[in-house]
Amino acid sequence: MSATYTFDVFSSLDGFGSAGSDWGGYWGKQGPELLAHRLGLYTPPCRMVFGANTFRLFSLFWAEIEMNPEVEDAWGVALHDKPATVISTTLEEPLSWPNATLERADALEVVAQLKETSDVPLRSHGSLAMNHSLLAAGLVDFIQVSIFPVLTGHSGSAPVLGGVDDYDLELVDSKLLDGRIQELTYRPTRHQPAHA
Repeated sequence: MSATYTFDVFSSLDGFGSAGSDWGGYWGKQGPELLAHRLGLYTPPCRMVFGANTFRLFSLFWAEIEMNPEVEDAWGVALHDKPATVISTTLEEPLSWPNATLERADALEVVAQLKETSDVPLRSHGSLAMNHSLLAAGLVDFIQVSIFPVLTGHSGSAPVLGGVDDYDLELVDSKLLDGRIQELTYRPTRHQPAHA
């Protein structure tokens, strides 16, 4: 049986994965329900899958923890402790991450193989370019997006789903956290245009 693959991402209401200016982590909107729920997602066994850019960013957050205290939230520690596959042709070993292995093959090949051989679910937080490619290849089982109550049109960066193809989305779960953050989990299917 194939392991499921979840593309997990944070987003502003207008679709950006991060923002400059003075927003800070979680856009300053996290609360106890979100943090407890995130811990619940990352406590059960799973394998993380990272692209090179997200892995570099997360590694920097941990190396400069005094400037990024949110990574020490309990769910961030749980994510950091999970076994991880890092897909990159530019990174070098050893990786500054516990339980991480480096794969130099194409992401589509690596994830297809992981889906066939992993005995635990696969999760990826961020890694937008890689996950866009995996989505196009039909390897993403679930898109789990946490929408934070902010508009970052002026300072937003990293469009979460910018440039992807057309997909129909089946809502399989939704949660309202802290009365302001909406987590939506979808099963994507490539859209087939209706024929006239």
